[in-house]
Amino acid sequence: MRAAVLLLLATTVWAQRARELGVPFEGAAGPLNAITDVPGVEVGHTTLIEGDSIRTGVTAVWPRGKASSDPVFGGFFSQNGNGDMTGTHWLEESGFLDGPVLITNTHSVGVVRDAYLAWLVNHKRKPGTNTFDGGFYTYPIVAETYDGFLNDINGFHVKPEHVYRALDSAAPGRVAEGNVGGGTGMVCYGFKGGIGTSSRKSGPYTVGVLVQCNCGSRRQLRIGGMPIGTKLTEGAPAASAGSPYREDVGSIIIVVATDAPLLPHQTKRLARRATMGLARTGSTSGNGSGDIFIAFSTGNASAAGARGPVNVSMLPNDGINGVFEAAVQATEEAIVNAMVGAETMKGVDGHTVTAIPRERLRALFR
Repeated sequence: MRAAVLLLLATTVWAQRARELGVPFEGAAGPLNAITDVPGVEVGHTTLIEGDSIRTGVTAVWPRGKASSDPVFGGFFSQNGNGDMTGTHWLEESGFLDGPVLITNTHSVGVVRDAYLAWLVNHKRKPGTNTFDGGFYTYPIVAETYDGFLNDINGFHVKPEHVYRALDSAAPGRVAEGNVGGGTGMVCYGFKGGIGTSSRKSGPYTVGVLVQCNCGSRRQLRIGGMPIGTKLTEGAPAASAGSPYREDVGSIIIVVATDAPLLPHQTKRLARRATMGLARTGSTSGNGSGDIFIAFSTGNASAAGARGPVNVSMLPNDGINGVFEAAVQATEEAIVNAMVGAETMKGVDGHTVTAIPRERLRALFR
């Protein structure tokens, strides 16, 4: 079975994307229309699909690439806190995102966190903050959404080696979407969900977004401003936890990256704007949904390593509107890309979640 999983990872089939179906989106995308359009950002996945019940994985987002230990300015925002993102206390206190953002399923957060610490030790690496002679301490950023409708979540199938693989395989370039990485077993607006990404240009700067979407109910879904969920009514909506008729049960993690020079409080403001992109797709962030967002800026390199006063640059408040707008637009498209890129999946206990019907979607936008 392990060999089969490795083969799956080595033979990526690039998923269809929403723009190819004629879905209209605002703004100018970068060349890859992905978070990796932000220079330095690398993304890696480990996808676990085994037997009839393992449907899960890990996704890693490195702000400056896996070879760098230089932290970035960052901030986070919890739109609805029925979820988890570890390491956010120090992120809020220090203003630095120190290491990758890792995303997995709800019951694998602990093993993913500990595995990243082991990865640092095994590679004889130290983080960019909280280091001292002979050692270090750090607080990994690990976020989750619940995949227990399709995955045997209490089987604890994510192991340290899967985290290592996601970290080590991270690369620039095109990003796999849909049923991959941490998004393998996720459900979004009653259709198969998962990982999605998009980007926007804002003057000389780029904003990129990656989502792990597992939220909403089918009746809520809006794409390109149209009430798509009410037009695609075949089949029972499938929520991500328990009964297929429960609404807005699930979560979404949104990672926003930019090369615009922002200070920590500005990245927090940027993370908040992901809420508006999410709302464009119909979500109202229901009680059962953990909607947690993180943003970072790759500007101001080496600021964390300074041993004295350091000069940093920032966009003025009146100059940041374009970056905010880019984040909203890219978030909306990333969510739709996650759904369009996903395939119908059958999982634990015979549960099946269907993919959004792409040709019907294309017809609606003709």
